[in-house]
Amino acid sequence: MDYPVWQIAATGGGFWIALIATVHVFVAHFAVGGGLFLVLTEAKGHRENSPAILDYVKSHTTFFLLLTMVFGGLSGVAIWFTIAVLSPGGTLTLVNAFVWGWAMEWTFFLGEIAALLVYHYSFGKMAARDHMRVGWLYFIFAWLSLFTINGIIGVMLTPGAWATSNDFWDGMFNPSFWPSLVFRSFLAFMLAGLFGFVTAVRVRDAAARERVVRTCVAWAVISLPFLALSGWWYLSVLPQATLDFILRGSAEITPYLKALPVIAVAVGVFALLMAVRLPLSVRTPVAALLLVLGFGVVGAFEYIREAGRRPFIIQERMWSTGITPAQAEPLADPFLPRTKWAKNKEITQENRLDAGREIYAFQCLSCHSLSGPMKDIRTYTGHIGNQGVAAYLTGQGRLFKQMPPFVGSPAERDALAAYITAGVNGRPLDKPVVADIKTLPLDIPPFDADTASHLLLSWCTLGLKCITDADGFFTFLPPGSAVGAVLIRRDVLPEVVADGVEITYAAPEGFKHPSKHVDFWKYAPSLIGKEPKPDQSPAGKGLDGTLAFNEKSKTFEAAGIPVVPFSDDGSINPYPLFTITATDKATGTVLARTKTVLPVSTEMSCWKCHGGAFRKDGVTGISNITAAGILAVHDKRSGTDLAAKAAAGQPVMCQSCHPDALFDATADPKRLNLSAAMHGFHVNYMTGRGEDACADCHPDSHTGVTRCLRDNHAAKGIGCASCHGYLEDHALSLLRAEQAAGKERAGIFMRNITPRLVPQTADITPRLAWVQEPDCLTCHTDFATAQKDAKAFNVWVKDRAGLYRSRKEDTGNVPCIACHGAPHATYVANNAYGKDRDNVQPIQYMGFAGVIGSKGRCDVCHTVEMEGGEMHHPNMVKE
Repeated sequence: MDYPVWQIAATGGGFWIALIATVHVFVAHFAVGGGLFLVLTEAKGHRENSPAILDYVKSHTTFFLLLTMVFGGLSGVAIWFTIAVLSPGGTLTLVNAFVWGWAMEWTFFLGEIAALLVYHYSFGKMAARDHMRVGWLYFIFAWLSLFTINGIIGVMLTPGAWATSNDFWDGMFNPSFWPSLVFRSFLAFMLAGLFGFVTAVRVRDAAARERVVRTCVAWAVISLPFLALSGWWYLSVLPQATLDFILRGSAEITPYLKALPVIAVAVGVFALLMAVRLPLSVRTPVAALLLVLGFGVVGAFEYIREAGRRPFIIQERMWSTGITPAQAEPLADPFLPRTKWAKNKEITQENRLDAGREIYAFQCLSCHSLSGPMKDIRTYTGHIGNQGVAAYLTGQGRLFKQMPPFVGSPAERDALAAYITAGVNGRPLDKPVVADIKTLPLDIPPFDADTASHLLLSWCTLGLKCITDADGFFTFLPPGSAVGAVLIRRDVLPEVVADGVEITYAAPEGFKHPSKHVDFWKYAPSLIGKEPKPDQSPAGKGLDGTLAFNEKSKTFEAAGIPVVPFSDDGSINPYPLFTITATDKATGTVLARTKTVLPVSTEMSCWKCHGGAFRKDGVTGISNITAAGILAVHDKRSGTDLAAKAAAGQPVMCQSCHPDALFDATADPKRLNLSAAMHGFHVNYMTGRGEDACADCHPDSHTGVTRCLRDNHAAKGIGCASCHGYLEDHALSLLRAEQAAGKERAGIFMRNITPRLVPQTADITPRLAWVQEPDCLTCHTDFATAQKDAKAFNVWVKDRAGLYRSRKEDTGNVPCIACHGAPHATYVANNAYGKDRDNVQPIQYMGFAGVIGSKGRCDVCHTVEMEGGEMHHPNMVKE
């Protein structure tokens, strides 16, 4: 925020720091270990009275001086230049805090230079004892330089008490100081052996060459177990959060973490191979390979150490963007006016992309490149549009600590997302999906109130069944709708019929072969462990069938009807009308017939964040690209192998791991239930939005192909939040229940979420998805018309018996849903595929759309005129 940005978009700032620093560290550690190697090998030469070994030491000293003093000195200056221009804030912080430490290190470095020059130029000209004393002085100065630098760079990962005290000595002797010093010392000794091979293979005297090579082998091999032990010590002193992040929290660190011990073992193996008398034609390339492996050890270690402090460049003090947490507060305040070097200070439609470019430079460029060798931004964002990028930015730093939180207003976040999408990735900005919906013909079955002996009421239990049509990759909502019905014998005192009748359902033509349209049946053995017949559900239900009488609910039911929203003619229809028929078992006489919609949808906009597009006609369904993207993220974040299983033809059902009350799936009880996991994870990326956030996953977009929120509440402008809360409130209600059950993951998902309809998280009532839903009577007190500002959120029914779809009117005979309509389609409903598509039964029986029996139409069931009374529930009769 306080400094201009060096515009090196092609590589990103992190590349140059990583490259120059790793090379310098490689050479600098050799400068330490090599100093001890020189003096001890010289001592060996004197002890054995071996001119050949002494000649080797002299020639190695020349190599050592040129590499460590000349190249090492230049690369050290390069580091200072690079960090000064790429991370000026971090550099200045370390200079100010440890100015005397730097002075000490530079003093030791001057001592190194003087001692090494004397050691080199006096070789063979000074008494052996004095010459070796100079060599020892060099090593002491070099190791003290390492000692000092180790403290300064260690505080960046483990600040310890320095984070609050700012005391010089607290910073120098930070928690990782000693294990890091020991580790780096043995790393230096190992590298001394590896660099020794480079010159040892050039010794002409065969006998001397063998002795020198074996000396190098000893340096390399003996250092390795101490390197491993000190590495373990190093890890043990890290703060738990940092350790967890390194070991389990970062998919980018994992390859380096796995590679480091493998490379170290390879160093040991090839170093031992050098001890074997091999021809120089073999030894020389092995020596070169060992040097490469040594660089690999240094590189892997430094990457783990540097990456382990993400998202900070100085732990708890400054983020990798150069912005401090103190400067960032409050996070959602506009960012550009707070920066000294931004041209644009506010976002307008005209400057949105240019302002986004400036924000990119301040908050992305320090780490990300454009098609460069490290952290190419296009790799992370090229597959999604600006809505997905905006969600990524919203979620930064909330669940995963690789990246700092985005600093800025929602408008600035969207400007950055637009720039990354259009300016960097060259994609057009997202446009709303607007489905072209045509009104479908509607045939109302006949009903004669004067002659009809029976009344048949039917409904879809859930009001809308969503399915995930990505069966080759995963499923959590397989096909399977449910229909219920009651048959009422019309009379003075009507009677619900339970015996002697058969009630059937029949799908419309074009919807009887769902296996033609989705791959559930192809992958069912892997998904659910069963192999149902094509076009039948695991429960044995087809698209035509019979409803069974449920003695407990006293209704006829058929669950598991595998309807899909795709017709055989290629069209999309989320509201197929099923024919429900009641027949006398004894005579075969049709007693009553009606129709009801079995709403079903595959409209989930996962593609916005996971790539790809809608699978079907650009308006619905999960495409293969999207599904693969979802699994890739799940594997990366949760350590699973779902993508590999899918590729092998063995996709899984999410409820095989996650409990889910919808399917009575217990799965692994230690894991979050599926609803809590889904909402709890995604709310961190979608927080701060309105009810449009619901429509990204649920099919209630006002311009989508389903438009499932179609009831009398929607007609009055009552949306999702009134009953379920905003996404934050909704997710917290699910997560609080899981947290109470002792599931640690719930707390992780909750920690950065703030409720919106209540003052604090503790005010949210925990609930279990599918079992504890909003209670209608919260707003409709005593069944009266609700007040305009009424909200049902945070008052849940106790169990399934209290659910709207399970409740009955006061006589205990007729379900509420039978007369009032299905959830999200309560009468009067307004369906996009035809205004009265959900109102068939009210129109059939009363001639108008409304609650069954409304406007005094008791004659729908009663064959005589009823006088007053509120037998079914209070406030039935309204003015």
